[in-house]
Amino acid sequence: MRDDRFRVAMFGSFYRGFYLLNELLQGDISEQVTVVGVATDDPEASYVSADKRVWQYPHTVYEKVMVSELAKERGIDTFNGKVNDPEFYEVIDQWKPDICVMATFGQRIRSRLINTPKLGFYNLHPCIDDSWPSHYVGGNPFEGLMRDGKRYANIAFHAVDEGFDTGPLLGLSGKIALPKETSVTDMHKITSYSAAQLASKEMKKIFAAHQNSCKKAL
Repeated sequence: MRDDRFRVAMFGSFYRGFYLLNELLQGDISEQVTVVGVATDDPEASYVSADKRVWQYPHTVYEKVMVSELAKERGIDTFNGKVNDPEFYEVIDQWKPDICVMATFGQRIRSRLINTPKLGFYNLHPCIDDSWPSHYVGGNPFEGLMRDGKRYANIAFHAVDEGFDTGPLLGLSGKIALPKETSVTDMHKITSYSAAQLASKEMKKIFAAHQNSCKKAL
């Protein structure tokens, strides 16, 4: 394994987490990164607030563990406990990520974790191209989009701060069509590939900017 790869920790679950992890492992960006750890949801845990997130809708046993199973298949360290806790602080300090990316994750990220990776902590959030921060903040944006009769969604790639989906916007996907008769879980499935591609594109920009900065410093 090359030691010049960027070290990535992924925080994710369900289809968005699955597609992002796949992109990191076998997409174009895989030549630039090493996935050093994966934190994923335990839908049965109270701190995940499953009743306010995608886990409130029907889902299979496999969909609960699809991210952790993929990570384990590839020999990647996984964690599904509380992340704002000394136990996980020790774990992430061992992972030593250069960058962290979140994709459907049921816990708020606090300053201790935000400030850990030198290249930043980022999130993928469904929204619409209205403004930023989006009107559709929070744990279940697809429900809001569906309630308002929207026929498309965008995915935002933004920096994480201690607010709720309020960190600086870095990139926005194109419009992803949403069928008239659809569900929240369908929306997750429909948009997850585009989310992974957006993350890959924006991470490449972050890596290039870092490398250029390092060259100028020499």
